[in-house]
Formats: sequence, structure tokens, C-alpha cells
Amino acid sequence: MKLFDHLPKMEFLRSEEMSFVQFIIPFESAHRAVTYLGDLGVVQFNNMNNDKSPFQQTFVNQVMRCGEMSRKLRFFKEQIAKSSLLAPIHPTLHPDIELEEVELQLSEHETELLELNSNSEKLRQKYNELFEFKLVLLKAGDFLGSSQKEAVENERKLEEVAFSMEDYREDASFLEQQMQSESSNQAGLRFVSGIICQSNALRFERMLFRATRGNMFFNQAPAEEKVLDPISGEMVKKTIFVVFFSGEQARTKIIKICNAFGANCYPVPEEPTHRSKIIQEVLSRLSEFEATLDSGIRHRNQALSSIESNLLKWTTLVQKEKAVYDTLNMLNFDITKKCLVGEGWCPFLAKEQIQDALQRATIDSSSQVGVIFHDMATKESPPTYFRTNRFTNAFQEIVDAYGVARYQEANPAVYTVITFPFLFAVMFGDWGHGICLLLGALILILFEKRLGSKKLGSFMEMAFGGRYVILLMALFSIYCGLIYNEFFSVPFHIFGHSAYKCRDASCSDASTIGLIKYRSPYPFGVDPTWHGSRSELPFLNSLKMKMSILLGITQMNVGIILSYFNAKYFKNSVDIRHQFVPHMIFLNSLFGYLALLIVTKWCTGSQADLYHVMIYMFLSPTTELGENQLFRGQMTLQIVLVLLALIAVPWMLLPKPFILRRIHKERFKGRSYGLVVTSDTEIDIEPDSAKRLNDDFDFGEVFVHQMIHSIEFILGAVSNTASYLRLWALSLAHSELSTVFYEKVLLLAWGYNNLIIRVVGLLVFAFATAFILLMMETLSAFLHALRLHWVEFQNKFYLGDGYKFGPFSFSSITYEEEQ
Repeated sequence: MKLFDHLPKMEFLRSEEMSFVQFIIPFESAHRAVTYLGDLGVVQFNNMNNDKSPFQQTFVNQVMRCGEMSRKLRFFKEQIAKSSLLAPIHPTLHPDIELEEVELQLSEHETELLELNSNSEKLRQKYNELFEFKLVLLKAGDFLGSSQKEAVENERKLEEVAFSMEDYREDASFLEQQMQSESSNQAGLRFVSGIICQSNALRFERMLFRATRGNMFFNQAPAEEKVLDPISGEMVKKTIFVVFFSGEQARTKIIKICNAFGANCYPVPEEPTHRSKIIQEVLSRLSEFEATLDSGIRHRNQALSSIESNLLKWTTLVQKEKAVYDTLNMLNFDITKKCLVGEGWCPFLAKEQIQDALQRATIDSSSQVGVIFHDMATKESPPTYFRTNRFTNAFQEIVDAYGVARYQEANPAVYTVITFPFLFAVMFGDWGHGICLLLGALILILFEKRLGSKKLGSFMEMAFGGRYVILLMALFSIYCGLIYNEFFSVPFHIFGHSAYKCRDASCSDASTIGLIKYRSPYPFGVDPTWHGSRSELPFLNSLKMKMSILLGITQMNVGIILSYFNAKYFKNSVDIRHQFVPHMIFLNSLFGYLALLIVTKWCTGSQADLYHVMIYMFLSPTTELGENQLFRGQMTLQIVLVLLALIAVPWMLLPKPFILRRIHKERFKGRSYGLVVTSDTEIDIEPDSAKRLNDDFDFGEVFVHQMIHSIEFILGAVSNTASYLRLWALSLAHSELSTVFYEKVLLLAWGYNNLIIRVVGLLVFAFATAFILLMMETLSAFLHALRLHWVEFQNKFYLGDGYKFGPFSFSSITYEEEQ
């Protein structure tokens, strides 16, 4: 892998120069021309048929044909998935075929599959019926024998008490009366046998009891084998039952209840000899059905294997054809000239490739007339197009999520490539955690081809798309972790010995006695002796807070400087003089001066109170600084800076609206026609449109807009600077949380002389590190870095009100089947 091929290039700074072009394509070469343009993927067609319904478009029949073929392909895919066939390692490759031939083959395969499925379903249904009949025959014989004996005994007992219970005879149930009046041969006793799902057996029995008012005898037993459910296609447990009753009316009720509960009833002979013969016949027929079903499954699998070897090729062809016809429907059909007229955008540098593709389409289609391709003037705003690669694409997506850059506007993604992972690392600085992130990023990068062809979950999809972002975040986290000297919150003497030692040579606990400096400062990063000392928290608080302010002021200055380059590129001198200059003066008169004081205090080792200096700089600028003075002439410089900040406020508010009004009045009077300054940029206009612009110019609206912008910048200069303190807060929170898990979990468990406690402590520490510090803290730092770039950085220069270039490209089609 060539790493330098993934690095951002200079054309990444601003959008590609776009051209508005027109195509006049003869009808006979239109399909091939659009296909070749789809292979290039550099033309964004405008829809010239917005006023037409889909059924009024020229190629509606072709689109419907492609839709029908897509339906058949989805049907084949579902059938292949149900059959659990393995995809061929090397799909068969055939010469290029036409859409009509594919359509014919798909229809033939669909007809064949539907017929096979229908026959298989009928055979399976008959097989299931025979299988259930076998289970009922085997179990119902036992029920019939035992039930007959019980019925005879019950009848004999009833006859014995018949003379002593004449009153009871009048109120007896119908079944009991029949049993008392009938002879012992059970002439009136009948039964229904069948099988039902085990989950419905209890409700089924209750319903029978209520419907017959208890005049029935119910026997049941679970089936020894599971039965295939034809609806769900799963093997389910079933219960075999035999219901004894008397009378035709009871039989009708029982049959209806069986149908309602989905129970299948089967006739079972009472004679054991007859029952044995039927069982043998059923077993013989079952073996025949099994052989037939196996043969049908083999034949169906062969048909599906033949389809699967061509499924990817057919899917790709159909989806490409559908995309081509959808694009052709966006063109205007000229019936008299028998040609299609289209308009759209393309990169200026791609015109030669487009011309070659159109010429090739004319030759390949044997057209007598070539395609006409030329530039056109338009009032539409061009789309924004940045050429990205695997490395820069994720950073560009981060910026585009806030808003797509206006055409030719400076692209923040160029700077985000470095500043985003660095600010993340400032909050996540720990080189142990950074190594864990690095390993995860390297795994995603090394296996990107394999992972890119799979369907991942939402979280893994996000992580895989930002794998290069995670890589840089991990590298910068290792760098910042080395500066903070933290490895899972543990300091190491990597760059030599500490510059501090205990005040007393006999001391063993620096946290209670204090430290004294005895040699030159630690070569790189924070001295490891600060960790665990009494001065650790005040020292790191001061260091990280001041560092956050310096980083924030630097990034905001970069944003204002980029607004200068935007204004210069668009030749907008009004924005340079009356927006960029007062912005720089105001921000640096206040917070730029604060950054100067911080650096001076670090270099001189002064004990000056910077809060006192900044507050009394406005409240009492002429008061002597005393011990808070850091350099000569500081008070004079502060007075000058306060005056400059006060001057910058009306400077950025008043001149621009009045200058715009004056320029528009001059254009209206016809004194000059050239560059017209608007509230955003300068554009060339014709004399006829100058009056329209002047008539549309609203001074009140422009003044209010400028006032809002000025107030927003003044208040934002304070709030944005304070917002960068999140770098300090999250960095300390991450460090302290790591320390708590290390000391209160791992070290505490390791202090016990018990293996189980140590293992549990190690597992808890690993779980907390993985899910809290490496996942939750990573997401938290990521979101805060995102906020700093979207709000604090980009609002200084970035409008983000453009729209993205969306060319017609086959590579952007999401295929149903990945290669």
C-alpha cells in the first residue's frame, strides 16, 4: 500500500472548477452514450422533465421491464437463501449478453422454479398428511383398547346403581343415559382421532369440554417425532388425541372445533388387524414420497446452482440498465430532430474524457450523426466537488455533515485532517489507550478489503468508514500521552531521570513532604514525579487550562485568516477591509494578548495573576500593575489594545452596509457596469440586470444582517475561547478516571493474596478500560472535537450553503449482491 497516495493533495483545498454543458445526442446512440458516461462518472445531469409524471416519460416501458427483472432476481436470491446453497468460489463468466436475452432467461428460470416449488409443496403436503396419519395410527390403537375397557366397566357400574337412583337417571347426561340404556357392546359410543399443535392442546380440550357439556372422553399423548409446519416451515411438536362421544350432534360440534384449532382428523379402524394393514400401507407410501421429494430437491438445487452462477452478472446488468434508462428519462426528447437534449455539470478537467467517450459511443452505435457537446451559460450555482480518496474521504464527510462548502470556498477538511485528531488526542492523551486504538485501526485497515465486502452493524460500519480517522487519533493520542507521561494513568521515566527529588533525603512519600528541583528540566513532556505528588492537580490544572486557551486562539486565528483568503479569491475587497481586519484586531487585542501573557509567564517563571491583569485591563487600564507586570511597557500596550478593540466594533458594523448602498446606487445611475459588490461576494453582471439588483437591494436588511454578524462575532470571541476549555476539562477527567480504575480496582485487588480476587479485579479493570475509557470516552472526545471544528473553527470563514456534486456513476450503485 502506497501511503502517499492517500495523503491530501492541493486540489483538495478548493472545489474542482465546474462547467455547465449541454448534450445533443442522436436517438440511436443515446443508450450507449449514457452508458459510457456512467462508466466515467463525471457528469451530473439536470432533470429536464420535472413537469412530467413517471408514466409520461419516454423510456417508462424500459424502466418497468428492468423493475420486473429486478423482482425476479430478488425472488431467485430468496430461493437460494432458503435452500442454503454455498456461493460458487469462481462464478462462471459468459460473454456479454443483451438485456432481451437476460429477460428471456429470467422468465424461463422463474417459470421452472415456480413449477418446481408448486410440485414440491404438493408432495410435501401429502407427505406430511401421511406422516401425521402414521403417528395417529400408532398412538390411537392404544387409546381405543384402554378406552373400550373403561367404557364397559363404567356401563356395568351404572347398571348396578340404576334401580337405586331413579331420580338421578332423569338428570343424567346424554352420554351416561346412552351408556346405561345401551348394551355392553358400545353400539352408541363413537370417536374422532387426530393430531394438533402441542401449544393448542390445552385450549382445544377446554373448548371440547364446554361445547359437549362434559359429554365426551378425551385422551391425548405427545407425538414421538416433530412434524413440519407448512406455514412457517419449521419442525413443531404435536399432540395426538382421541375424543370419545355419542350422537351425531356432538360429532358435528367436535369436527367444527377441530377445524377452528387447525387440528387434522384421520380415520382409525377399531379392529387391530385392519389397523395393522393400514399402517404397513402408509409406511410403504411414505418411503415412496421420501424418494420423490429427494429427487425433486436435487433437481431444484441444480436449477438454483445454475442461476446462482449468473446472479451477480445479471443483477449488475439489470441495475446498470435501469440507471441508464432513469438518466435518459431526465433528458428532453426532440421528436422532430430525433435526438435527446440534456444539460448538466461536469468538472472542467474531465471535458476531454467526456468528448472521447461520446465519440466512442457514436462509432460503436454506427450512428451517422455525432453527439454535440458544448458549454452553456447559466445562472445556476455550480455544485461542489472535491476529489477524495480512502484517506481523506472520512474527513470530508465530517465537514459535509455540517454543510457542503459553497462553490470554490476554502475546504475546512484540509485542516481537519490534522487538527481534528490532534484536538481529540488533547482530551484523550494516554499512550496506553492510544496503542489500543492504534491496534484496532490497523486491524480495520489491514482487512479493509474483506470487511468492505461484508454487511457490518451500524457501529462497526461507522468505525470502518472512519478507520483512517481512528488511525490518526491513535497516533496523536500516543504523542499527547507521552507529553502527559501517562500509560493507563501510570507515569514512566522514559526520557531520563526526574528533575525533582524529596526535600528530605530520608523521605519516602513525596505527596506529603513536597519536591525540590535539583537538575535540568525533564527532556520531554511532564516530569513523572508530578504524578502522585501534592502539587499534581494544581500543576496539571494550570498547564492544561493555559494550553487549551493557546490552542483555541491559534485555531480561531487560522479560521479568520482563511476568511481573508476566501475574500481574496472572490475579489471581495470590502470583506477584507471591513471584516477580516477588524476581526483580527478585536480577537487578538483581547485573547491574542492573553496568549502572549501565558507564553511570557511560562518563559519568565513569573507569579503574575493573569486573571487580575485581564480584568483590570478594562476596569482600570491606567492603574499600575505592580507584581503582575510581566514586561516593560505592558500598561501602555494594554491601553492601546483596549482602544483598538473598541475601534474594531464600529469598524466591523458600520462601513460595509453604507459602502454596499453607495455601490448599488452608482450601478443604478449607470455610471459604471462591472463588478457589483453584494453582501457575500463580487460577481460580473450585465447592464440590464444592474437595475434589478438595485431594486432588490434593501439597506435595512443588509444593515441588520451585518449587525447580527458583528454581535455574533463579538460574543463568540468570548464564548468560543471559553469553549476550548473543554480540552482541559475532558483531559483531566480522562486522566482522573484512569487513575481511579488503576488504583481503586487493579491495585486494590492485587493487594489481596487471593487468586480469585486478583482475577476478578483484573477482569473488572479490563472491562472498565475497554467499555468506559476506550469506547465511551472515545465517543465523548470525538463529539467534543467535532463541536470545536463545526462551531468554533468553521464559523469564522465557512458558509457551508452549497450542494454536493452528484454525478451519474455506476460505481455509486449499491448492488444487491456484492462481488
